Amino acid sequence: MTEELGGGITLDLMEIPGGIFTMGSPADELYRLQREGPQHQVRVPAFAMGKYAVTQAQWRTVAALPKVAESLNPSPAHFVGDHRPVEKVSWWEAVEFCQRLSAKSGVAYRLPSEAEWEYACRAGTTTPFHVGATLTADLANYRATSAYANGPKGNYREETTVVGSFPANAFGLYDMHGNVWEWCADYWHDSYEGAPTDGSAWLKDNLQAVRLLRGGSWSDLPRFCRSAFRYPYFPVDRLSFIGFRLSCSAPRTLG
Repeated sequence: MTEELGGGITLDLMEIPGGIFTMGSPADELYRLQREGPQHQVRVPAFAMGKYAVTQAQWRTVAALPKVAESLNPSPAHFVGDHRPVEKVSWWEAVEFCQRLSAKSGVAYRLPSEAEWEYACRAGTTTPFHVGATLTADLANYRATSAYANGPKGNYREETTVVGSFPANAFGLYDMHGNVWEWCADYWHDSYEGAPTDGSAWLKDNLQAVRLLRGGSWSDLPRFCRSAFRYPYFPVDRLSFIGFRLSCSAPRTLG
């Protein structure tokens, strides 16, 4: 699925098949935190997800569209490059991007739910990373001066890399480990007690509540890049390691 943004800029999404998976980490996973449990079964309906994190060229193009609720800086990133992921964008700005693109295209774009994100990242795997039991610097962009489990140390790049620089997972998604953290639609909860089991986002009434990030970044140790790792952040935060990717429910469109 390809969305034409204008000016020759496109945005590619992969069709993610529906399925059931075990969300969260097992008790014996190295560096596991309580916030990653309890493990529970989730049924995720089919949806579409960005092949890559949103790039700076894509961001700049959508930022030029009519405002919905939030103003957008067309060039917020610290590490500049059209094909690098956009970063230094808040949760609210990521939502604004989705709303502007939805208004233009007629497709209901949104941030992925946390369950969708982990399901898509794992792509059928149950190991700490979708690549297996450990992570290496030729498979992802992270702080590889530290190793996970029996994995090797490697090059710490100290900046973002062009999206798609490393192998995709089984669903055809790139950079699900490292490069930039990715905003999810959910509000933060300290555990999965009472979490939805239908793949939907877990929300609260408080608009100022903490949101959450997934995936780790260029600056993070490999333990923070695990498929199950989750981290709280305030929705107004803008940092050089925070970006996002799009999702949409398939095949639903705006009426």
